[in-house]
Order: sequence, then structure tokens, then C-alpha cells
Amino acid sequence: ERAPRPGALEGRRVVLLDITKNRGAEFLDRIEQHLRRRGAHTVRDAKETFSRPASNEVIERVAIHGDLVVEGLAD
Repeated sequence: ERAPRPGALEGRRVVLLDITKNRGAEFLDRIEQHLRRRGAHTVRDAKETFSRPASNEVIERVAIHGDLVVEGLAD
């Protein structure tokens, strides 16, 4: 079941998770600009490789440092 969407982004901590596919960081750069304009605080993190699930360490960092997460899927 999906978690409810927040009413606003201001003051929220958003983790931008790069899965390390081509141009994913570029996509997240643009998203980060939009989020910051709306008052969100952003944190960047990355998976070790796109071909495997995120490690427990990455999942834990996302859970600790973020209220929301955006996963950068790009090619």
C-alpha cells in the first residue's frame, strides 16, 4: 500500500537516490532544483550498481535521512 503524499514539500527532507544508470545524476540535478525552490531540503545518495537491489546500508541511510525519496531512473 502506498504511503499518503505530503500536502507540501517545504521543510521536508528528500533523498535523491541515484541508481547509477546513465544520465541519472543529470535527471536528479533538475529535480533537486525544483524541490529546493519549493522549500525542500535535499540529500543525495547512490546505489552501488543499478543491476542489483540497494544494499541494506543505502536503504538505512534513505530511511534515516529522508521523509521522501526520488529514485533517478534514466538512460
